[in-house]
Amino acid sequence: MTLPQRREIETDRRLLLLVGLVVVAAGTIVATSLPAALSSAKPATVNDVAVLVMLTFTIALGTLVKARVRIRSTTQSISWNETAIIVGAAIAPTSVVVLCTAVGIALASLRLTPMKLAFGIGKNVIVAWGAGTALAMTTWTWPPAGTASLIVPLALAYVVAAVLDDLLAIPVIALASQTRIAKQFRSNLDLRLAGFAVRFVVAACTLLILRMDPRLLLAIPPLVLSLHLAYSARIRGRTEQQAWQRLARTTDALNVVDLDNVLTTAVTRAAELFSADEVEIELRDGGRTVRGGTGGITFDGPSGTPTDVDGTIVPTALEGHDRSADVGVLRLRFRGPVQLSEREQYTLRTFASALCTAVRNAQAYAELARVADEHAYAAAHDALTGLANRRHLLDQGTEHLSARHAEGVTALVLIDLNHFKEVNDTLGHAAGDQVLVQVAERLRGAAQGGDLVARLGGDEFAVLLRGLPAPAVAAHRAEALLATLHEPFELDGMRISVEASGGISAAPASGGMAELLRRADVAMYQAKRAGQRISTYAPTRDTADLGRLTLGGDLPRAVADHEFVVNFQPIVDLGTGEVTSVEALARWHHPTHGMIDPLRFLEAVERSGLLPAFAEAILDQALIAAASWRDAGFDVPVAVNVSPRSLLDARFPGSVLARLRAHDLPPDRLVLELTETLTLSQLDVVDRVLSRLREEGVRLALDDFGTGYSSLSLLSRIPVHELKIDRSFVTTMESSAEAAAVIRSTLDLGRSLDLDVVAEGVESEPQRRALWELGCAAGQGHLFARPMPAGTLLAALQRGSGGRPGTLAPPLHDAGAVIRLSQTRRQNGRGRPDRVPHLPA
Repeated sequence: MTLPQRREIETDRRLLLLVGLVVVAAGTIVATSLPAALSSAKPATVNDVAVLVMLTFTIALGTLVKARVRIRSTTQSISWNETAIIVGAAIAPTSVVVLCTAVGIALASLRLTPMKLAFGIGKNVIVAWGAGTALAMTTWTWPPAGTASLIVPLALAYVVAAVLDDLLAIPVIALASQTRIAKQFRSNLDLRLAGFAVRFVVAACTLLILRMDPRLLLAIPPLVLSLHLAYSARIRGRTEQQAWQRLARTTDALNVVDLDNVLTTAVTRAAELFSADEVEIELRDGGRTVRGGTGGITFDGPSGTPTDVDGTIVPTALEGHDRSADVGVLRLRFRGPVQLSEREQYTLRTFASALCTAVRNAQAYAELARVADEHAYAAAHDALTGLANRRHLLDQGTEHLSARHAEGVTALVLIDLNHFKEVNDTLGHAAGDQVLVQVAERLRGAAQGGDLVARLGGDEFAVLLRGLPAPAVAAHRAEALLATLHEPFELDGMRISVEASGGISAAPASGGMAELLRRADVAMYQAKRAGQRISTYAPTRDTADLGRLTLGGDLPRAVADHEFVVNFQPIVDLGTGEVTSVEALARWHHPTHGMIDPLRFLEAVERSGLLPAFAEAILDQALIAAASWRDAGFDVPVAVNVSPRSLLDARFPGSVLARLRAHDLPPDRLVLELTETLTLSQLDVVDRVLSRLREEGVRLALDDFGTGYSSLSLLSRIPVHELKIDRSFVTTMESSAEAAAVIRSTLDLGRSLDLDVVAEGVESEPQRRALWELGCAAGQGHLFARPMPAGTLLAALQRGSGGRPGTLAPPLHDAGAVIRLSQTRRQNGRGRPDRVPHLPA
């Protein structure tokens, strides 16, 4: 049994007890009044009988003519019977008035329930006895000698009657409506006082008229009826005013965005507003039903669950004013028969419309909150594994490190899967994803409550350890994490073993999460180089080094002050010496260290978070130079190296295309050189970036081709236009059969895929001629030009070689010369040899 149900049972018990006390007291009064009336009786005259009948009839009529106020399924009435009782007490003995009151009330209340009938008779008997006793205590005689001797005793008797009426009725009404007695007493107090005054005046006037001439009593009923109608209209007006005020307060209270609060407010306020025993709201969306009363919610669950409140049900659809939305049904339940007035029906429709709006607003807000939570979760978590992502790790770690109450040692374990790309290459990316998911599950299971497990991207994971008692504990925790990856993984019936390397770093005194992550990364690569499973960061072994650490601190200033400059190295046609394109090479013009090679600062740039700003600065300088060459008559493309991390940024294509538009250059005048160090596990992300760039017309080149062991796999995925043979093969091509074979196979591959091939590191004329004879059309190297500023290169182009602008080397053969090739070489349709001679080892 619920708490509200227990309260209702307790209320009924108290109500029955209170009514019982009133009935017992009234029964005692009637029992004592009956012998007194009989003992004082004398032979009755016709007038005496007429007075008794008239008194009984007047009391009955005063009870029937009443203003009705409904409380739940119980209708309370404000009647005129105390006026008739006062008049009777003035002209007849108290015992007779008591008996006439009991008979008159009984005759007027025969249709009521036994409890209401008993309470009505008992209350009015006590009122009649009190009024008669108060008059008897004065020197009252009928008819009185003068007006003053009538008014004062009558006023005393009427005050006693009014006080007794309120003392008996108000507690019962308060219990029935579950309101406080004091509040019920104050409710409509002004109207009650005005009613008492009017009825006292009517009683006094009636007695004065009876004293002058009993026949004038015929004028009293019309007067009483007029006063009754006016008083009833006043009560109805006040009731309606209070109802509209409660409706306004209720609709204001519904202006909340939480659906549970809306339903709770609606149920409790509707029970009060319509004086219902129970209010039920059934929502169509989700099949949810909420029930309750003024005491709160008694049921919140699925629709169709029965209720224990039987009786009248008043249903109303929860729909808007235009009936465009229907969110459910509102039901008012009453334990007895109830008929809502026209005003109450209109109020109910208004309330239902307001509730419909409130429910829709709360549902819309809940949906917006759900979507916002999903977006916030997606922004902070890895889509594949459900782990925290890099951003969430950095945010949580920064918040933890900056918290003053943080206790213990904070450490970070960085975990990288060894040779994971082989899983992707051999079994496919779907299998690789399954392995990553299982790795995430194992790391999550091995982590403790305060740890944060994250996937940083690709096959790299991190675990933030918080509240450690000592730094040394981090090593034991890291060992436990890596040990969970030692067991083979089950993958479509196969058992796959995946090794991992880990780096540990404790939170530094300065630098925050960025430095903590960098140190863990350094430690992880130390473990890989040393062939260990796990390594702890040691400052003495950090060759990121002390010099790189210094440079890293200067990076923000370098980007802001434009210290990064671009030199340009031309790419020439090996046969004609004509410049066909230019490669942009970044340099750092440090104010104290001079010109710094990119090998020393690029890694620091990538780790600093300044990569987008750095890449945009280099691209701007390259495009400005290309535009200046074009304006001077040399329309040559410019090639710019791209960091693999830039290709993981979905905003990168938009930035590149915006810079091209800003400098009014066609997209095909830009070549983006991609490093072969891209891992296949990253290509799903990179594909979208490169596809958009290629579709817009930007050309792509694969740099350092042949140095990795995934060259062919990369070519099958990356839509490039050009291959660049690494300088190491060109340098050793005349002394190494293996290098020569790589060059041959690369050229054959380029011809079969219709790709341009550029040889890097051309240092001598023999190398140039040998490459040209092999079918390589273009090359770059110190033989033609070293990297130089844009202006210097423009001057070189204008000057040309041998008076030929746009060239940097003499042609291998004069124009129109006949070239005799060996019998083993034939030209294909593009002017390149199909077969090449054997190069000496």
